[in-house]
Amino acid sequence: MEEYGHRAHRLIIEGQGLRLRVLPVDADGAVIGELADADAALLTPAHQFPLGMTLAPQRRRSFAEWGGIVIEDDYDGEFRYDRRPVGAMQALAPDHVIYAGAATNSLAPGVRLAWLVVPAELLGPVTNCLVSGPSALDQLTLAEFIISGAYGRQTRRARVVYRRRRDRLISALDALGFRVSGIAAGLHVVVDLSQAAAEQRATTRAEERGLALGGLGWYAMAGDAARAGLVIGYARPPEHAYAGALARLSAVLASLPEAAAERDGC
Repeated sequence: MEEYGHRAHRLIIEGQGLRLRVLPVDADGAVIGELADADAALLTPAHQFPLGMTLAPQRRRSFAEWGGIVIEDDYDGEFRYDRRPVGAMQALAPDHVIYAGAATNSLAPGVRLAWLVVPAELLGPVTNCLVSGPSALDQLTLAEFIISGAYGRQTRRARVVYRRRRDRLISALDALGFRVSGIAAGLHVVVDLSQAAAEQRATTRAEERGLALGGLGWYAMAGDAARAGLVIGYARPPEHAYAGALARLSAVLASLPEAAAERDGC
């Protein structure tokens, strides 16, 4: 796994008795040189979660040519705001890459429909492991939604809404002297902080104000996080509550040393 990622992924991996190794991540994404004798790699190449960079083209090719199984988690690849979304890495090596996607972000979390594109030799073992899945009616409904073009229209509408929310969030952060890292995509931004103490202070004060704000330390797979920062999601509040949530977030961030330094001109 990448050194920052979904905790749920780690729990699944370790729950199956597998040994986990952490891949360092830099500005170009996961570093392939650390794979050594691993059998599989779980990546978020289109939009690294949570740090937000895209896996560089040469590294995409290197992972595709590596020979082990690559699980490509394309959790929000449909939401790229500055250019067309990056193509799936699965197309580079369909015999080695398992592609995972979901309708969660485009439709609603409650829909709970997702998909896998699995290499032919793994199709039998994967389907044999499935205990249950969504109802046939749900699957057929989504299929009709896709075929009719309605799913594409819904995704485009959602992209416009989320981009506006992202722009409003970035404007609020900019006014306080904070800058976001990562590409213009997805449903969250990352703000780097100078120290872990500021991260803890921000998450605690956010909770007191009814906000669920994540610190980068929560997503670190190897224990202590090398970076301090905040992972700020902007998709969850309903539209009528977004302005209020943004105001509460601004109040939390304004109390941090980084914001004070910006006001003092440091």
